[in-house]
Amino acid sequence: MNINQYQSSYPEEPPEYDSGFGQSAPPRRSQATARLPASRPLVTYALLVFTILIYILQETSGFITGQDLPALLGMKVNQWIIEGEYWRLITPMFLHGSLMHIAFNMYALYIFGPGLEHHFGRTRFIILYFLAGFSGNIFSFIFSDYPSLGSSTAIFGLIGAQAVFLYRNKDLFAGVGQRALSQIVMIAAINLFIGLSPGIDNWGHIGGLIGGASFTVLAGPLLALKGFSPYQTISDQRESREIYLASLGLAVLLILLAAAAINYGWGSPAA
Repeated sequence: MNINQYQSSYPEEPPEYDSGFGQSAPPRRSQATARLPASRPLVTYALLVFTILIYILQETSGFITGQDLPALLGMKVNQWIIEGEYWRLITPMFLHGSLMHIAFNMYALYIFGPGLEHHFGRTRFIILYFLAGFSGNIFSFIFSDYPSLGSSTAIFGLIGAQAVFLYRNKDLFAGVGQRALSQIVMIAAINLFIGLSPGIDNWGHIGGLIGGASFTVLAGPLLALKGFSPYQTISDQRESREIYLASLGLAVLLILLAAAAINYGWGSPAA
């Protein structure tokens, strides 16, 4: 296996999303006074900084040793996962193959992350990010023999989460949510089509999309108005216990799927 030939799990074009959804979207006219509390997207910023620092480490390693040691130690390589290096189902989401690769993915995280973190909350958002990336890497392991790396497994999870969140709360966000949902579906469809090109790990994209959407179905915000106009507020009907149980259940399901895939050699390289 030539480790220098790998699939990059990212779309050729960065997702475009221009709906103003990073701030709470305006509800219908009769609900115009309802607002969600503002908060800084600290988790999004932390993920951006951490991933960029890892890429700098990759470049520094390549300059000093002539090899990308972080990628060698952490990218998705099916045979090495089968041999027991299970961390490779998580670590690829923090590794990138080029400056353009990381630029596209970090731009997408910057666009999608703050709005989702605002509505999901920090804890739920980071659970979403990791479960989506894990799900994408499992799908890549099962259906693709090629080594791969890239955070777009998690990025596609954010796209899936955004779509489900907007759909389930479409009455609250009215026309704004419907337009944003249409944009999201179009973005996902275009980038999955682009992912059919050689050298792109589209199975990682599909797995991330499914993981992010599934998490949001089980544990995503279900918003509702409380109070009477003009003093209405928006609150999440999900309880913390329900969120954590759903998160744990999905994590266990993904771990069992990964264990079955490894045990039965579903991701073993083709002869």
